[in-house]
Amino acid sequence: MADQLGSRFLRTTGQHAAIEPDPFTDGGFVLSIGGAEQSHVNLADPADIFYEYLRRIGHVVDLAAPWGEPITALHLGAGALTLARYIQATRPGSVQYAVELERELLDFVLAQLPLPEGTRLSTVIGDARDALAELPAELLFDVVILDIFSGPEAPEHIACTGFYQEAAARLTPHGVLIVNVGDEPGLTLVRSQVAAMRRAMADVAAFAESGMFTGRYPGNIILAGTQGPWPESWTAALTARGPHPAKVLAGVELDALST
Repeated sequence: MADQLGSRFLRTTGQHAAIEPDPFTDGGFVLSIGGAEQSHVNLADPADIFYEYLRRIGHVVDLAAPWGEPITALHLGAGALTLARYIQATRPGSVQYAVELERELLDFVLAQLPLPEGTRLSTVIGDARDALAELPAELLFDVVILDIFSGPEAPEHIACTGFYQEAAARLTPHGVLIVNVGDEPGLTLVRSQVAAMRRAMADVAAFAESGMFTGRYPGNIILAGTQGPWPESWTAALTARGPHPAKVLAGVELDALST
């Protein structure tokens, strides 16, 4: 890659974060933590999302309210704020909150990769579950996005029905809870989280690259919990929008992933 913009030591994890230009994308930058790529941002076009799993989350957000309409959004796990930038670009005037455990990471990202003009983002430093409880009681969200799980080892106080019930209580009547689950072959974490979310939400669907549902590969599956029945039209829309090949499991089709 081209010259590094800078690096920052993260005291909570003891790792270094670095931001480097993406030589293949004009205006693109990559955030790495501990030497592993973690986020990609396109400052020239914030609506352009590089990572497939984040694009899938963005497509779910697209369905949460009429196109272009401002929403309230809560990001649990901030990263490089790729999705916050996407929401501002596609839904100007949205009110957003971002919770991040690493103060140094959030400060570093905001200093090196400024948010789009007009972004209304409030940042909270702390544990996702603690921060959720401390937000003003009257504050409800159209989307709550959880992007913390990155492997089979997940924080037990977050990867549970109790947490999802607390998150559901912060949703508007038509709000959507979106959870990115990174998992290994066998999908043990995905299965446990489908079961936990089903106990907290009226309905749940899973959205991923088609091959992920075979359980043979590591990767990401997006879980979306709704306050009412999962709309069949959303299945068609998400499948059509991709990235391809895309598959959505809902209803009885999801039963095999909840055991």
